[in-house]
Amino acid sequence: MFDLSRFSLKGKTAIVTGGSRGIGKGVALGLAKAGAKVAVTSRKMNDLEATAAEIKGFGGEAFPLQSHLGKMEEINRMVGTVMDKFGRIDILVNNAGASPAMGGVLDSDERLWETIMNLNLRGVYFTSQAVAKVMQKQRGGKIINIASVDGFKPEPGVSVYSISKAGVRMITKAFALELAPFNIQVNAIAPGPISTKMLDSHWFNLPPEEAKKQKQAMANFTPMGRIGEPDEIAGAAVYLASDASSYTTGTEIVIDGGSLLGLGLVLHQE
Repeated sequence: MFDLSRFSLKGKTAIVTGGSRGIGKGVALGLAKAGAKVAVTSRKMNDLEATAAEIKGFGGEAFPLQSHLGKMEEINRMVGTVMDKFGRIDILVNNAGASPAMGGVLDSDERLWETIMNLNLRGVYFTSQAVAKVMQKQRGGKIINIASVDGFKPEPGVSVYSISKAGVRMITKAFALELAPFNIQVNAIAPGPISTKMLDSHWFNLPPEEAKKQKQAMANFTPMGRIGEPDEIAGAAVYLASDASSYTTGTEIVIDGGSLLGLGLVLHQE
C-alpha cells in the first residue's frame, strides 16, 4: 500500500554540490524540508553560509563546505569531511557545473572545452565514483545528476555545454547499470529554462533592453509561457532521493515547461 511517509528523508544525509544558489540552493532547501541533513558545497563560502542559515532558519540541519570539484583532491576531501561530520552519505546531488559560455562550434577554443568538461563531466563522474564507494559499503544510496534539456538538443552558441550535458545523461545510465546490484539508484533531472544567474549568463554582454527582449523570447518559446523557478526542481529531487523511488534508476525527469515539445513559439504567437 502506498504510504506518503516514503517521501520523508528523515535520518538521511545529503550532499548537494553547487548548493549555494540557483537550482542547487532550491534542491538543498527542498531536501532539508523533507528532513535530510544537507551538506552544501561550492567554491564561495559566503554564499554557502547564507544557504545554510536559511535551512537552519526553518529548523533544518545544514553543513556548508567549500570545495572545487574540478580537482580530485578536493572531491576526496569533501567526501571525507562529510563522513567525519555525519558518518554516512545517503544522497548525492551533482548540481555543480560550469556556465554555458557562449561559443559556436567554429570558435570555441580548447580552454573553454576543458573548463566546461572538467566540471560538468569529470567532476560529476569522479564525485559520483567517490560517493558510490561509500554507498556500496552502506548497501544503498541515491545519486541525482542535474543534466539539462540542452543535453537532448543542441542550443546554438553553447555547443560545448550541450555536449557536456549529453555526457551527464550517459554518466547517469552507466552508473545506474553498474550500481544497481548495490541498491544504489542513479537518476537525472533535466531542467529547461530556470531563472538563475547561469541562465542570465546568456545575455550578460547585451544591453539591458536587448537582454530583457531575448529572455522574454525564451519564455514565449516555452508552451507554459514562462521561465521556471529553482524551487520547481525540488519536488523531483525529493522523489528521487526518497524511498518512493526505490524502483527508479537510469531515468531522467525533464522539467522544462514543455520547451522540448518545440511548440511554444507557435502557441504564444497565435
